[in-house]
Amino acid sequence: MKAEMTSLVLISTFTALLWVRYMLNRIAVRGIVDTVGYPVNPRPLAPWAERLRLAHANAVENLVVFAALILAAQLLNLSTPVTALAGSLYLWSRVAHAIVYMLGLPWLRTLAFTGGFVAQMLLAWQLLGA
Repeated sequence: MKAEMTSLVLISTFTALLWVRYMLNRIAVRGIVDTVGYPVNPRPLAPWAERLRLAHANAVENLVVFAALILAAQLLNLSTPVTALAGSLYLWSRVAHAIVYMLGLPWLRTLAFTGGFVAQMLLAWQLLGA
């Protein structure tokens, strides 16, 4: 498997698992019945869990763009040192984004988000030049 696809598989798996931790907080705070139901006035999640929920939503939104670019590169059989770097940069930027978002560190969150965006633009640049 090419490095870019490995990055896509790893970040997709990470994104798929992000909900688990905040869902455990939801169960602890609201109980299982309200967690799986539709409570009228649900108790709020812990602040870190709410931030992690938002980080998960952001990860899903950005994964769509990253996956489309990686899959386009695969279809074109495009694999360069830049695309491999972009895959790794995206992976580690998004992991960092989720962690610092959960911890409530706004400047680091923005920096990590920017790393993921730069990775997407590197891939687009490579694809448009192919």
